[in-house]
Parts: sequence; structure tokens; C-alpha cells
Amino acid sequence: MTAAASTPKGERRRAALVEAAADLLVEGGFDAIRHRAVAERAGLPLASTTYYFDSLEELVTAAVEHHSRVELAQGRRCLEDLATRDRDVNAQTDLVLELLLGPEQEDREADAEAVLLRYERLVVTGRRKYLRPLMSELNVELRSLMLEIFERSGSPMTEDELYRLIALVDGAVVNALVAVDPEPRAAAARMLRSALS
Repeated sequence: MTAAASTPKGERRRAALVEAAADLLVEGGFDAIRHRAVAERAGLPLASTTYYFDSLEELVTAAVEHHSRVELAQGRRCLEDLATRDRDVNAQTDLVLELLLGPEQEDREADAEAVLLRYERLVVTGRRKYLRPLMSELNVELRSLMLEIFERSGSPMTEDELYRLIALVDGAVVNALVAVDPEPRAAAARMLRSALS
């Protein structure tokens, strides 16, 4: 972080840029994060992106981390609610898919597009070496959260079992995307529900 973001105003502006970049990332992938687009979305001058970030890579990294941490925080809130929620296979399936595929969109086409964009981002992340340390850290946190969810749901599993479960969901989603299935989330839900039953 640059020294410019050390004042309250600077912190607010930097946070606005990160949030704008995170929104663009979700809507259009890595290619959508450009200095001009981020500044416009944040309602700040174009120069602010280079003032508060040393490089576009730093801005992209901040956007990925922000978006991922928001999703992890939502997952933790769901974990806290497990004491009062239904913990059957359908509830577990919905919660796991929300963590792995993101929140479900009401519109079927919008949901399929969001899932596709998410998997595109995940695949492209591997080609961006500067993101690898962050993605490794976030992956550990996500798996830990999922293990705790299954533990609290009364269905504890090992890390190997969780790995296979995630691979099952990923495979179902990718197969659905390749087959141009209009509902990749539903395809993953069927596979996951069967595995958890």
C-alpha cells in the first residue's frame, strides 16, 4: 500500500477503488480491471489508481482479496447460523455451492453467467503468478471453513474427502459448461446431493 492511503481520506479512496475493481472483476473477469474503468466506477479521477496503487497487479490483487474475503465472511455468518438452520443434505448442498460457486442469482441466465465468469477467473488466476500466494492462502481458509461447516452439520469429513467433494463439484460445473447446460449450478447440486446422501 502506498503512503498516500495512510490518511482517512486516502483510506476511503483506496477502499472505493478496491471495491470498484472487485465489482468489475466479478462482472467481467480480469480483463475488465483497467485503470480508467476502475476510476470511473469509483467516481474518482483516473490518476487516483496510480496514486494509490504502485501497479495494476497490486490493484488486481487487492480486488481479488477483497471479493474473496467478503465471500468468506458471508460463509462464516452462515456457519454461525447453523445452530438455528436446517442441516439436512439439501441445506448442506446449498451452503457448499454458495461457497464454491458464489451466491445464487435469481435469474437463471445471470446465475449461469456468474458461474462461468467465476470459473474463468479461477483458471486464469493460475497464469498470474503474482496471485498464487494469495490464492493459496484463501484456499486454505475456504477449506477450513467448509470442514467446520460439515463438522457443525453433524457430517464431519477428512481433508481428502473434502478435496474429492470439491473436485466433484468442479467437474460437474465444467462438464455442464462444456455441454452448454443452462444450469451449471443445478448440475453440480445433483452430483453433490447424491454424494452427500
